[in-house]
Amino acid sequence: MNTMYYHRKKFFFIPLIIAGVALFAYVTMLLWNALLPEVFNLATINFWQAAGLLILTRLLFGFGHHRGRNWGGPRMDSDFRNKIKSMSPEERKEFFKKMHYNREMWHRGCYEKEELEKEVKSGE
Repeated sequence: MNTMYYHRKKFFFIPLIIAGVALFAYVTMLLWNALLPEVFNLATINFWQAAGLLILTRLLFGFGHHRGRNWGGPRMDSDFRNKIKSMSPEERKEFFKKMHYNREMWHRGCYEKEELEKEVKSGE
């Protein structure tokens, strides 16, 4: 169940992403202007050229997620499957029940707020 509160939280990250991209472009501009004009005799660039350069490098080198070998990937997936295969049906049922419970724990604040709103409406 998604609530309005949950959707508002998603929009909180949009300004952070924009600020992060702007900061990254600014640092790129500073590094370019500090190093490349002296080393390779290139022209200096402004903020928007640095932002365009970042976009161009992402287009050329991809948008993929680059994770370490030990985080995710086929090896972890294989270990997880082997663990589940070695369980008895009762253990498997209990394992997935605990996983579902832990997932709900993260969203408990949203559920509690929604239940509180229902109680207030029903009490009127």
